[in-house]
Amino acid sequence: MRLTRRAATAGALAMLGTGPALAQAKSTVTVQYPLGFIFDKVFAELKTEFEKANPDITVKYLPAYKEYEDGAQTALRGAVTKQLPDVSLQAINLQRLFVDRKIAVDLSPFIAKEKDWEGQGFAKSMMALGTYGGKPYGLAFAASTPIVYINDDLVTKAGGDPAKFPTTWDGIFELSQKIAKLGDGNIGFFHSWAITGNWMWQALVFSHGGKMMSDDEKSVAFDQEPGKKSIGLMGRMVREGGMPDLTPEASRAAFFSGKLGIWTESTSLLRVADEGVAGKFKWRTVRFPVPGPDARLPTGGAAAMMFATDPAQQAVAWKFMKFITGAQGATIMVKGTGYMPPNALPANDPAMLKAFYAEKPNHLTSLSQQPLMTAWYAFPGENNLKIIQVIKDRLQTVVDKSAAPEAALTAMAADVTKLLPK
Repeated sequence: MRLTRRAATAGALAMLGTGPALAQAKSTVTVQYPLGFIFDKVFAELKTEFEKANPDITVKYLPAYKEYEDGAQTALRGAVTKQLPDVSLQAINLQRLFVDRKIAVDLSPFIAKEKDWEGQGFAKSMMALGTYGGKPYGLAFAASTPIVYINDDLVTKAGGDPAKFPTTWDGIFELSQKIAKLGDGNIGFFHSWAITGNWMWQALVFSHGGKMMSDDEKSVAFDQEPGKKSIGLMGRMVREGGMPDLTPEASRAAFFSGKLGIWTESTSLLRVADEGVAGKFKWRTVRFPVPGPDARLPTGGAAAMMFATDPAQQAVAWKFMKFITGAQGATIMVKGTGYMPPNALPANDPAMLKAFYAEKPNHLTSLSQQPLMTAWYAFPGENNLKIIQVIKDRLQTVVDKSAAPEAALTAMAADVTKLLPK
């Protein structure tokens, strides 16, 4: 008996209608993140675990932003061409760009629907990192502070004791000179001043008790006494610390090869350093010097922001954002990088990070600096990225000795003032 074409088609559709293919339609969430050399492995695992927990959603990653500033510029261009991802990981200090331009989605309605949001580990201190005008626009994904990486072998050869590493810049410079005198291409000290353009500059100013702008954000404040001490310190890093003019990539290579003794960097590179050093020498991390009264350190890292505008896409974007910043996502992120968890639950949970921290003491250095953490300052107005660049350019003149530190600071303040909102 032959079926008519209509009957056959109807039967086939009926069979498809009851099959798994249509029983659960798949959604896709597009995501873009920065710093692939740090985050690629982490986001691969996050995708696997998220899709396992949410079989109805597929995660699609767009090419990783090269760095934080590139991430912001790429997203701003995407806003013009209407090619934004549903979720974008942006530097904590660059979120303001997307809030001011009304690109970022207010997360308040999504949080309001959650049961016991703070009880899920989303502490007020971390939520503050993505809050503007009293509204949450970003969920902190990774948090960091500047720390000091030291090559135990070089420090010991130079007559120092890694277990009693200097806590002052004077002591660090003295030890750096001894390491450099070992010869054989060894570098005593390098301060990663250029990463993200101004984060390490903020670290110096804040560690001296200073601030970037006046309270009303009408004028610069980094040219006051704490800033003068900070720019003077950068000059000393070159003169007394023997700091060469290296790129961040070159400084990483020098440390990983065993040729750099003392290196200030972000805690975010702990996993990268583990892999780079690969057992060639002993190394450890220590706290960043904080010489000033009321010292603080800027909280670096990234936050997840929602750019999706369609309600259905916003729903899947929220699920992904909540997962990667929640307890499970934070555990994966910490183990795969060197950042601190943005979520309050994993650190003391034996099933998550408690045992990990016991085995990885280098990761505890940044955690010990939590009482010093303050916001990574976001400059006001549409020239945020330009301000970051001019600060970096002026710092370069100190490092390459083309300008005296005091003159560089004066020029930096003038450059930034011209770019502030009128």
